[in-house]
This record gives sequence, C-alpha cells and structure tokens, in this order.
Amino acid sequence: MDNQREREWQEMTNLIEKKYLIAYFSREGNNYVSGKIVNLPIGNTEVVAKMIQEMTGGDLFRINTVKSYPEDYTETTNVAKKELHNNARPELSRHVENMDSYNVVLLGYPNWWGTIPMPVFTFLEKYDFSGKTIVPFCTHEGSGLGRSEKDIEKLCPKATLLKGLAVHGSRVSAAKKDVADWLNKISMTL
Repeated sequence: MDNQREREWQEMTNLIEKKYLIAYFSREGNNYVSGKIVNLPIGNTEVVAKMIQEMTGGDLFRINTVKSYPEDYTETTNVAKKELHNNARPELSRHVENMDSYNVVLLGYPNWWGTIPMPVFTFLEKYDFSGKTIVPFCTHEGSGLGRSEKDIEKLCPKATLLKGLAVHGSRVSAAKKDVADWLNKISMTL
C-alpha cells in the first residue's frame, strides 16, 4: 500500500473515534418530486440527515436563513438561481457554538442548480475547517452531487473531503440501506 492510500485508510478507520456534526440545509413545503410539485412536511435532506444521526449518534444542526425562501417552488428556484448568479451569501439565523469540538462534519443539502445552495456556502465560509473531515450528502431529482464536491473543496481546501452520497429525492424514505452501506464503507457507523 503506498503512503497516500495508507494515510487515507488510517483516516477512514480513525473516523469511528471522532465527534460528528451533521449540518444540513433542507426545504420542506412545495418541492419537485418525480416530475411534479408535492408538499413535503419534512424536506428530503432533513429525512436523510436524521437517518445519519440515528446511525452515527452525531449532533444535528439545521442550517437556516434569516430570510425564508418563498413557499412556491418555482419562486424558490428563481431566488436560488439569482443567488447563485450573484454569488450571494444569505445570512444565517443561527451558528454552531462549538465547531472546534467536531472532527467530522457530515454536510447535507439539496442540489440546487448543480451545486450546494448559497446558504451552505455561507455556512462553509463562517468556520475554519482546517484539519476537519467533511462528508457531503445531497438530495436531488436527477443531477446527483453535481459540482458540489468541487465547490466544497474550493471553499475548504485544508479539510479532508470524503466521497459524498447522492440520494434521489423521490426515494429518501427507502434510502436507509443506501445510507447505512455508504456510512459503513467510510467507517462512520456506531
């Protein structure tokens, strides 16, 4: 085994002993699922985040903005597109008080316009992730992780970024096995 692979293997096997934060951005209400607009009582990303919390024992933190997104799905996509185009950083309504105590951040988000939503950009720029491990997971309706991993890597160049998980939004309720298999693969279950 070469030195790089050995270091990666050591990092993965050491994850079991780390303190986890599951930080996620999610949107309930009107969402696009399987080609139609449906009203979700809980956002898809939140469903996956809670599965991960159940399997890892990590702490949950919901990334919320001061200004809410419109209730209407199409209006929200227009706002999100404008934010992305303007490279906006929406203000967050709360912050992680003890970020230094976490070694691993599982970062969840819906894929908006091929990447992380702009509030997640704000979140990543708020903290120093040097030496931490970031593990992305996203929900989507066909675009997978898009370019989100590359964008996270640009924002947090001194963090270790592990391979993320993309969960199709219409299948989140049946994703428990996929989530468990992914967490086992990267050595992150209890």
